[in-house]
Amino acid sequence: MPAIHLRDLALLSDRRTAALTTRLGEIVWYSPERFDAPSLLGKLLDTERGGSWRIEAPNLQAGPRQYLGDSGVLETRLMVDGGELHVTDFLPFGPELPRGLCRRLSASPSPYSLILSAAPDYARQAAAPRLVDGQAVIAGKYHLCGSHPLSVEGERVRMAVPAGEEAWALLGLDAVNAPTAEDAHCWQQLSLQAWQDLTREAVYYGPYQEAVRHSLRTLRMLTDHDGGGTIAAPTTSLPEVLGGQLNWDYRYVWLRDAGMVISVLTRMPGDGNEARRFLDFISAAAPRTGDLPLTPFLTVDGHDPPEEQELPLAGYAGSLPVQVGNGARDQLQLDAYGNVLLAAKLLYQRFGSREHWAMIETLTDFLAFHWQDDDFGIWEERQKQPYVAGKVLTACALEYLAPLTKDAAQAQRWRSAAKSARAWVAEHGLTSEGAYAYIAGKDGVDISAALYPVWGYCQPDSPEMLATVRVLERDYCQQNLYWRHLDNAPSPPEGAFLAGTFWMAQYWVMRGPQQARVILDAALKFASDLGQLSEEADVESGELLGNFPQTFVHAALIGAVFDLKVAEAK
Repeated sequence: MPAIHLRDLALLSDRRTAALTTRLGEIVWYSPERFDAPSLLGKLLDTERGGSWRIEAPNLQAGPRQYLGDSGVLETRLMVDGGELHVTDFLPFGPELPRGLCRRLSASPSPYSLILSAAPDYARQAAAPRLVDGQAVIAGKYHLCGSHPLSVEGERVRMAVPAGEEAWALLGLDAVNAPTAEDAHCWQQLSLQAWQDLTREAVYYGPYQEAVRHSLRTLRMLTDHDGGGTIAAPTTSLPEVLGGQLNWDYRYVWLRDAGMVISVLTRMPGDGNEARRFLDFISAAAPRTGDLPLTPFLTVDGHDPPEEQELPLAGYAGSLPVQVGNGARDQLQLDAYGNVLLAAKLLYQRFGSREHWAMIETLTDFLAFHWQDDDFGIWEERQKQPYVAGKVLTACALEYLAPLTKDAAQAQRWRSAAKSARAWVAEHGLTSEGAYAYIAGKDGVDISAALYPVWGYCQPDSPEMLATVRVLERDYCQQNLYWRHLDNAPSPPEGAFLAGTFWMAQYWVMRGPQQARVILDAALKFASDLGQLSEEADVESGELLGNFPQTFVHAALIGAVFDLKVAEAK
């Protein structure tokens, strides 16, 4: 069993980077510079060497916790000898606020200490803390200041707090000149105001209201405030199989994932700004050389991600490798471009606009000319094959965008390519049972096919979809949770695939909303007390698996619930 359970983690963010804290108030992941930068605290990936920022108190026990309103400010109640200690953690968010991680602590009935064990650069660099004018300097570049005197104990820094005294501390990128308790309070209030300003318009009321509220918060916290790209997750190398090798770096902006996120947000109340900023982001990144118009994912500043590199860390629950970068960066993934085009279509349809049409035109033309190419599929497998989902989504995207071009010849070319893709799927994309195949010529069926009616490719009760659902429920379902299909399936197998489970709920909205609720309830049992979810879940142990929290999953949840609300209102 892992020493740190993903369900116990809580996300902190300033929309530029992120941290994760446990129910006992221990910060076990923090990359100060930006989402995909090296960690300063990484106990999540190595309990001995990774580094953390913890509270040391006799008989410390976890209590309830909550975010304040719709903000990213977290309040945790801890039980200590003689009573309670309230901890408020946040990354200051707003103009002209210090970059860092701030902790404000109530007066405690018993003494305690805050202990920083930093491990810079994924624990590849010594912390070498030293005191300068009462503040601790870590690795010559990070700064820790606080309300009480700091002391250096080898590689650790301690701030001891007597009973009955309030406290605060800031761990950040830059030294702050003589900060006070009033400053820390002000940072919190300004952060709360900035979050309120951000969330004022996009408010949801309806079924599963709290789950959607939590998911919207997670999406906002993992969207880069400067560039507008939404990362897949704030972590790397959290395994999809405990002890296995399916450990990837998800701290990048996947076109597929972000496109699905934007598609969901565009349907919510608001001005469409998230979608526009996403198109701004990928349009700025689009000019590149090579065979692909865009890499399937980008860094938060719009560049190609680095090559995979293994790190000398012990791994989450001993799962190796631990790595940064991602080897799928040069893959052709047809569905990634298709999801961008679906997001653009929703934006154009709702607001009557055509932002960044040149870039959208380029992607659409690319699909029109390359839809028949083998690619690496929605699950980024390591062998090119004729994955069916990419052909299906390409047909939908071409059909949706054809009416929007002002070039009649281009519109005809797109429609013709869509028609050809549909003919190809009908001839090659079905299994021997008449279900939509994961790979043409093979009998495996994948949960992504549940989205075909959602995308508008087919009716939910078409013979092919009914056959597909029969196979999924027979071979890929347990306890109303669903598994994806991988051509090279791991051993032991993965956990239940939560995004796919929500997709199946979204499918059932079209046929039977009550069954959709059954599936939603089954998946939401795995959410943390703060409504956060990772990629997968182990049905037997109840453990969450994979990088945490994952935006792909939360977007799938919102999409299913939004459709349910519309269906039940009819």
